[in-house]
Amino acid sequence: MPKNIQSLERAAAMLRLLAGGERRLGLSDIASSLDLAKGTAHGILRTLQAEGFVEQDPASGRYQLGAELLRLGNSYLDVHELRARALVWTDDLARSSGESVHLGVLHQHGVLVIHHVFRPDDSRQVLEVGAMQPLHSTALGKVLSAYDPVAHSEAVEADRKAFTPRTITTLDDFETVLEMTRARGWAADVEETWEGVASVAAPIHDRRRMPVGAVAITGAVERVCNDGELRSELIAAVRDCARAVSRDLGASRF
Repeated sequence: MPKNIQSLERAAAMLRLLAGGERRLGLSDIASSLDLAKGTAHGILRTLQAEGFVEQDPASGRYQLGAELLRLGNSYLDVHELRARALVWTDDLARSSGESVHLGVLHQHGVLVIHHVFRPDDSRQVLEVGAMQPLHSTALGKVLSAYDPVAHSEAVEADRKAFTPRTITTLDDFETVLEMTRARGWAADVEETWEGVASVAAPIHDRRRMPVGAVAITGAVERVCNDGELRSELIAAVRDCARAVSRDLGASRF
């Protein structure tokens, strides 16, 4: 079997490191995190910088992901049929609900956010495209786990970490939630992943009736819920959006 190219493995690890945690890291931080000599780390960073995949802040000397990587990522997302079909509907959902909207798909034992529409109130927000969410605690993850057998297997086999006191971690309770999700057609996350944050999600199907993703509204508990319960009009709006995207993907029944 051919051996992997070590320099490429190190470059990939470096990009993953810069994509998570702090937005900017110094040379020493990167080298120590990846157990590399400073000279080796600097050589890889210099190459990535020359290709536009990494940028260096002139003031601090710290490194961050570069614009070329974002361009390549967006190029992939733009041709992703699910995202393309959902653009108009998710924009409408954000406007009508007044909350953030996320579109997610199963990826590497979690939920990959492939599209994020900001809450339309001009507040300062962070773009979460490319972020990963857990399967067992988020509304997006529960929907995928309920409808996608592969997602279900991964969620069942994973270590279901407790992010808050409300996170469901036992297998029996998790399976009960998935049964409820399938019965009503939507999933909830009320402070199970992040304190003070609530979310509701619904599944998106393609022409073969296969689950290909999920769409969710996410916002502060006091806005998304009434007396601890998700607002019925937001649930209806999310489900309508999911149905609309499914129809555009060729699904005839849902």
